[in-house]
Amino acid sequence: MAVDFNIQKGDLLIAEPFMQDPNFKRTVTLVCEHNEEGSLGLVLNRPSIFKVTEMIPNFPAFQALVNYGGPVGLDRINYIHSYGDILEGAFHVIDNIYWNGNFEQLKDYIKRKIILPHNIRFFVGYAGWEAGQLNEEMQDYSWIISKKHEEIFKMNEYMWKDILQKMGGKNKLISTFPEDPRLN
Repeated sequence: MAVDFNIQKGDLLIAEPFMQDPNFKRTVTLVCEHNEEGSLGLVLNRPSIFKVTEMIPNFPAFQALVNYGGPVGLDRINYIHSYGDILEGAFHVIDNIYWNGNFEQLKDYIKRKIILPHNIRFFVGYAGWEAGQLNEEMQDYSWIISKKHEEIFKMNEYMWKDILQKMGGKNKLISTFPEDPRLN
């Protein structure tokens, strides 16, 4: 009998400490879409050294890095932001968090300094799951779900440990596990 883990848009999927898949090892992934057809998310804690202006031709001057969002669709840019009230076509994820939107309008708003770097994050690639796949991974204890997302725009490479510690209890202990127990 399959268990429903009640995954929803806006949830954070925190990789269990011993997940071996290098694409998701010690990651925090924001679920941007979850329905009967599948799920889509963005890995939040894999920064790159590339600026958005280096990856997108003719992009206006803007101080923002492009993060690794996941192993699927590495030929496209995704972004999350808090400008859904002004950026046409943006998909509401949860609260004041939106995903994508009208790209030409985005560039215009950046030129006009309506959109600022602290309220938007760019990603190359995304994480995708076919229908039922994420639920199967949950049954295999691959992920911990967090419903708290207030620090999404403060993401960094330490986010995995920080979120688990703030969750407390067993999760705080999990945050201290070494990546390779053989080296402990």
